[in-house]
Amino acid sequence: MSKKTRKKSPKSSRKSATAKSASVRSPKATKARAAKTGRTTTTKSKKTAVPSRSRGSQTAPSKALRRPLAKAQALAEGAKAPAFRLPRDGGESVSLSDFAGRKLVVFFYPRADTPGCTREAIDFTRLRGEFAAAGAAVLGVSADPVKAQEAFRDKHRLAVPLISDERHEMLDAYGAWGEKSLYGRTFMGIIRTTVLIGADGRVARVWRNVRVDGHADEVLAAARAL
Repeated sequence: MSKKTRKKSPKSSRKSATAKSASVRSPKATKARAAKTGRTTTTKSKKTAVPSRSRGSQTAPSKALRRPLAKAQALAEGAKAPAFRLPRDGGESVSLSDFAGRKLVVFFYPRADTPGCTREAIDFTRLRGEFAAAGAAVLGVSADPVKAQEAFRDKHRLAVPLISDERHEMLDAYGAWGEKSLYGRTFMGIIRTTVLIGADGRVARVWRNVRVDGHADEVLAAARAL
């Protein structure tokens, strides 16, 4: 009988089967096979999952963001109106002392020539004569530069002075600059606010987070009653 056709003995078969089963059951053999094939072992390591952070939504606001909010709350009815002197459209400057002995309405708007701000400025312009009859002057304030205020005035034929507060000095003092949120994002910006100052130089009324529709008429009623 040739070597090719020679059959394995039962003893050798049993030995090879035992060796195979031992290699399957042995952890060392399992790891060796995993290293050759590139597969991971069935042993799982316990790891603590770290939750991912979404941008902005879970980040605590800095202390710098909280400061303006404290100032916004500090401006209360009955308090003395903060002094200011700032440039306006036309190249002149305006100060609180210019209106000594008169009522003054100051409306703070987020940005010139945007839909809500345009409607608000047009409404105050429309009622300008009635405010004057009630003994009240009207000023509009935003952080837009003077040139943007002039373009805003010319485009919509506005007849109330528009003040430029690019450094947010007056906005901050009157509580119109603070923390805002939009679509889950927090940022600093102008809070639509209106302040009515009495002839004695004190804050008579404050409207915060103003809704434009009907607002100018409401302020006029308050100015008449003051």
